Amino acid sequence: MSRPRWPYPRYAAHRGAGKRAPENTLAALKLGYAYGYRMVEIDVKLSADGVSFLLHDSTLQRTTSGYGRADARVWRELALLDAGGWHSAAHAGEPLPTLAAVASFCRANDVAINIEIKPSPGRERETGAAVALDAATLWQGAASLPLLSSFSDVALAAAAETVPELPRALLCERLPANWRERCDALGCAALDLKHTALKAQLVDAVHAQGLAVLAWTVNDPDRAARLVEWGVDTVITDAVDKIAPARARGTG
Repeated sequence: MSRPRWPYPRYAAHRGAGKRAPENTLAALKLGYAYGYRMVEIDVKLSADGVSFLLHDSTLQRTTSGYGRADARVWRELALLDAGGWHSAAHAGEPLPTLAAVASFCRANDVAINIEIKPSPGRERETGAAVALDAATLWQGAASLPLLSSFSDVALAAAAETVPELPRALLCERLPANWRERCDALGCAALDLKHTALKAQLVDAVHAQGLAVLAWTVNDPDRAARLVEWGVDTVITDAVDKIAPARARGTG
């Protein structure tokens, strides 16, 4: 089966800049950009009042000065939290960004984006629909559309129903036996797998189904090079300081 040309860069910076800056912040996106990355992977969820913002966990305490459920706070409360001090003193006071702020940076600097829809428990459908709608609005008319991904079939299905034109990727830690059926049902353009689950034959099999392959989170340059040799379309990495920027800017 033929598949469309993959429009995204070969390498993407995980959560902005891996561990070299506070994850899922504008500071991280700017650092990844400074290292030469022209694609970023981020996590997006909803505040209590429906604002799309960046955060990986369902709770606030690991990466912000807040505590408890992230989706229990309205945006005006979340906006006051320190999302950088946990990482280093140099980043103290870094705020949580909205998806709108990220869109402004990415569009101004020609940075492609993989938005992982990261719903808080029980809000899978609501989050999938809202994030997809926000992404479509914020990137309206952009040359590069956001790639939506999620571990949640419910969230991806809601995104597909709400904004079918945005490309989607099914995220998996291990290869499910029914990956073909799930990708087909969700209208996915790609399969996004933990890199340890990938082998050359699997990359070929996924490509044969007309799907692209993404691999996460690859921090060894030799492993990244091997995955590229196998034909992996986008490698997601924390190692923005180890993967050469010239390679990071290359497209598949």
